Amino acid sequence: MVFSKALVLALFLAMNMALPTIATVYTVGDTSGWATGGDYSTWASGKNFVVGDSLVFNYGSGHTVDEVKESDYKSCSTGNSISTDSSGATTIPLKTSGTHYFICSVPGHCSGGMKLAVTVKDGKSSSSTTTPSSSGKGSPPSSTTATPKANASSSVSRVTPIVVLIVSLISCCVLNMV
Repeated sequence: MVFSKALVLALFLAMNMALPTIATVYTVGDTSGWATGGDYSTWASGKNFVVGDSLVFNYGSGHTVDEVKESDYKSCSTGNSISTDSSGATTIPLKTSGTHYFICSVPGHCSGGMKLAVTVKDGKSSSSTTTPSSSGKGSPPSSTTATPKANASSSVSRVTPIVVLIVSLISCCVLNMV
């Protein structure tokens, strides 16, 4: 019995070390989704995007999600998209740091505000800005994957090592009662 309790504690401690944080999933535009008339600069402001997080774009037919370079973002040009999807539910994993730019390629939608720039920090950083950089450099491509629609929540909280440790300790206490 003592051995099994020690094994459970060791397992929880190993999880604590292996999973320092769990990525955040952001639903772009919250309950409004990816649609014309959205204010995506305001939506992104104050959010801390880090490598490993994901953006979920939920939208109806007649829209796209295109990842583009900064120059195409500024001019709403769609001829050189890094990636594109029109499935209605697009998840973009943020795999690299830097600023990532997204637009809807339907004529008039980008110029009407259907565009988003997010600055992604290395996972070790805790602060972020979400305004486009003026350096003229775009970010490296990230892959686009269609997934089922996520819930309307804008994010799932990060789980810190402290939370895992507390759960581990509670589990050990429960095991001692059995």
